[in-house]
Amino acid sequence: MKFPVIFLASMLLALSPSHPSDTVSSEPLTIGTSYIVSTHGAERRINVVLPADYDSGDRSYPIVIMLDGGLKQDFFLSLGMERWNQLWGRSSPAIFVGVETVDRQRELLPPTASNDEQERYPTAGESAAFRAWLSASILPLVRDRYRDDGRAFLLGESAAGHFVAETWAVAPDLFDGYAALSPSLQWNKQSLSYGLAGMENRDRPPLFLSLADEGGDTEQGVLRFVGHAGSNLCFADRRTELVHANTLHGLLPEALQYLLPTEADWLEEYGLTLRCSDRTID
Repeated sequence: MKFPVIFLASMLLALSPSHPSDTVSSEPLTIGTSYIVSTHGAERRINVVLPADYDSGDRSYPIVIMLDGGLKQDFFLSLGMERWNQLWGRSSPAIFVGVETVDRQRELLPPTASNDEQERYPTAGESAAFRAWLSASILPLVRDRYRDDGRAFLLGESAAGHFVAETWAVAPDLFDGYAALSPSLQWNKQSLSYGLAGMENRDRPPLFLSLADEGGDTEQGVLRFVGHAGSNLCFADRRTELVHANTLHGLLPEALQYLLPTEADWLEEYGLTLRCSDRTID
């Protein structure tokens, strides 16, 4: 009786479909390149993703630098929205650069005179050094390796939004356009907005700046900043629509549309509009 049982088992095995691993090939999923660099006493990655058609010609592209762009930070979300914009023709293709932060308050915020902020974030205050590092090390790194068209844009949210707004105010010529999403302008007793109010008027690059439902000192700081920012500004007042946590999700595509516009004439039809608010709103 053993022979028929073994024979039947062999027949069933021969007739059964192959396991998927036996018939399906695979290959690594590669979307970009990570450069390992160090600053502020810590190692971090600079994640670079090229436009889809980069290798099909000799075209040059602008550089978009996204702060908090580590693989465990905002890299995948922001890259996905930037690529989604390109699918719709909402913003122009760019060399996307995610800059990882390690100690965000140390790297992204200036010193503070607030005792509460000093106690909560004792390492904060080196934004000027981080800005110099971006300018002297990261932009050259990207430009030495890829075909850029000479333009570079800086984007960030929350503390990174403060860094963007501060850079736009004190060193505007470093970049060709800026996007500060829900910037933490309550920092240091709203000193950045007060400082901008006392600065001499000058031409600055385009700035996309947004406000969600933060309220309090953050709202006061943002509204004061907006009031002294001049005309080259798109203020996205979304206090009734967004909260701090979903500002990046809700407004990064629009910020890119403002900074890197296209000639697409179908965007309004699909609701992909740019909404710059009346800055006289209380």
